[in-house]
Amino acid sequence: MFKVLRDWIQRYFSDEEAVVLAVLLFLAFTAVLTLGGMLAPVLAGMVLAYLMQGLVTTLERLRLPGTAAVGLVFALFMGVLVVFIVVIVPLLWHQLVTLFNELPGMLAKWQSLLLLLPERYPHLVSDEQVLQTIEVVRGEIGKFGQWALTFSLSSLPLLVNIMIYLVLVPILVFFFLKDREMIGRWVRGYLPRERALITRVAQEMNRQIANYIRGKVIEIFICGAVTYIGFVTMGLNYAALLALLVGISVVVPYVGTVVVTVPVALIALFQWGWSDQFIYLMAVYGIIQTLDGNVLVPLLFSEAVNLHPVAIICAVLLFGGLWGFWGVFFAIPLATLFKAVLDAWPSKEPVVAPLL
Repeated sequence: MFKVLRDWIQRYFSDEEAVVLAVLLFLAFTAVLTLGGMLAPVLAGMVLAYLMQGLVTTLERLRLPGTAAVGLVFALFMGVLVVFIVVIVPLLWHQLVTLFNELPGMLAKWQSLLLLLPERYPHLVSDEQVLQTIEVVRGEIGKFGQWALTFSLSSLPLLVNIMIYLVLVPILVFFFLKDREMIGRWVRGYLPRERALITRVAQEMNRQIANYIRGKVIEIFICGAVTYIGFVTMGLNYAALLALLVGISVVVPYVGTVVVTVPVALIALFQWGWSDQFIYLMAVYGIIQTLDGNVLVPLLFSEAVNLHPVAIICAVLLFGGLWGFWGVFFAIPLATLFKAVLDAWPSKEPVVAPLL
């Protein structure tokens, strides 16, 4: 047993760079798991600066001075942030409050419709099944109401945290963009001089993960905006809330689209019933999803992430369980990093005894 373990260590950890890379990855994951809550503004600033670094580099290639490029990109970031806070957040909040106030009426209407099912389909649905379904729905809505009340009572600390983020994150983003080269030299100063493996993994990670994250952010904005325009044009209630859900749904492959289709269909059905308007809306929604999957995704992700669907689902479950929404968002980049490390990891072929 010890010989097998010793041979395995000799095969995969005989290279000094491999050991250093393994230690660095272990320390990074440990720091995020243990200190992620306290360092959340720093991590958020790093991610946002990482997303905008490509635009800064592009402006510098167009012969724009580095300081001017950073200032222009940072001004664009602050403009988007102000529009989000001043325009989008109040709209979402208003629609959320309206939806919460109309939930009892929706429940009563759905209850009356469910009670008609045993009369129309007595061989498929019984009165007891309908009553049990109604009780389950009431229980879930009651839990949601309790959560909303608890959330409203404990919203003051949350507001304080949001204010801290709104002040610290933009400052951190600016300095991460402005001093990115100095920070890079500082980090490289603590790495070994011979770091071909680390450099190869970093280049592969930057090539795939940077393109993926930037493309995914663009996809969220495009899908959300197009969906909002389509829903508003057709007069669907809570268009902003549903468009936000549709935009976020692209983060979770295979599952997000199916899950978000349910509230879209339910709200449209409650508003129009089984009418032509409902069919038109679902057709528009289906066209948006089809264009996203067959046109937008191949256009944004020209360098596709070569991961098996099972690996993607496992990564979403694992990292989502560890870090919630952000774990789900970064599940595929983290899985890509893990795959890049495995592909670049040096290994010595086992010595095979010659045949006599």
